[in-house]
Amino acid sequence: MAYKITLIPGDGIGPEVADATVRVLEATGVAIDWEKVELSASIIEKSGTSLPPHVLESIERTGIALKGPVTTPIAGGFKSVNVAIRKQLDLFANVRPVFTLPGLKTRFQDVNIDMVIFRENTEDLYSGLEHEVVKDVVESLKIITRYASIRIARYAFEYSRKNGRRKITAVHKANIMKLSDGLFIRCCREIATEYPEIAYNELIVDNASMQLVMRPETFDVLLLPNLYGDIVSDLAAGLVGGLGVVPGANMGENHAVFEAVHGSAPDIAGHGVANPTALMSSSILMLRHLGEGAAADRLQKSLAKTFREGSHLTRDLGGSCGTNEFTDAVIHNLA
Repeated sequence: MAYKITLIPGDGIGPEVADATVRVLEATGVAIDWEKVELSASIIEKSGTSLPPHVLESIERTGIALKGPVTTPIAGGFKSVNVAIRKQLDLFANVRPVFTLPGLKTRFQDVNIDMVIFRENTEDLYSGLEHEVVKDVVESLKIITRYASIRIARYAFEYSRKNGRRKITAVHKANIMKLSDGLFIRCCREIATEYPEIAYNELIVDNASMQLVMRPETFDVLLLPNLYGDIVSDLAAGLVGGLGVVPGANMGENHAVFEAVHGSAPDIAGHGVANPTALMSSSILMLRHLGEGAAADRLQKSLAKTFREGSHLTRDLGGSCGTNEFTDAVIHNLA
């Protein structure tokens, strides 16, 4: 029986990387009945909402979505689509595996990086509660709750137990924000006592950022509130080649959205040169979520082999091939 999954290609290079990902998923042999939903900056502007009803209804119906990038305006315009989806569907856990790809030239190519970042996805400064107190004075509220902190901490520890991860590092700024970050870190400590087999430590966010650049190979699992998680996960992505090669998953109790975390890159849209690695890697997380572990392993090995060979990489990866050639190589390498 085919899995019913919402497909949101997005805009910019989104439709190109989405088409490439659908092709490789078909090649794995896993039967998927795609429910394609259009979402772009122009659709959002016309509808007057970041999350048009037809998009939300589709994800609520299928329970799972694979999503390409959607353009978000800066310092004005409509609010982030990603934030809207996470809030509406209560996708409380942002999961970002970050690992070294064989053969890919980076500043850290001689270091074996293999970490998973867990970011609380629903509150903190992303609650969007801000207002102008008086002219030219703006106040933004940072919301941290015990409920959300306990939930993301338990999710990270449960994942680590199931997947053989051995150490969790909670990242905070509780030395300054003693109430908000203090609550988050106390919740992490509380949950840590329930998992004695998993080592637990804490780092202040600025120190954690420095340690990630100096010794990225020493990190296993990172556990962070929303804002720090957003920044640190992008920093970590930069260690292994950038946002174009790392997957992303947003997990809730009843729904899951797997997405490429890079931008829509309108400057190269339609030129056939986009790198689909991030969305392909996100689809691997989706396959594991569906219980299709064998297919996920095959696709993971195929991507690794394609990178190791290095002859069919896109321009941003140091190659000269286009999206289709890269995708053909991944399909060819499926064992």
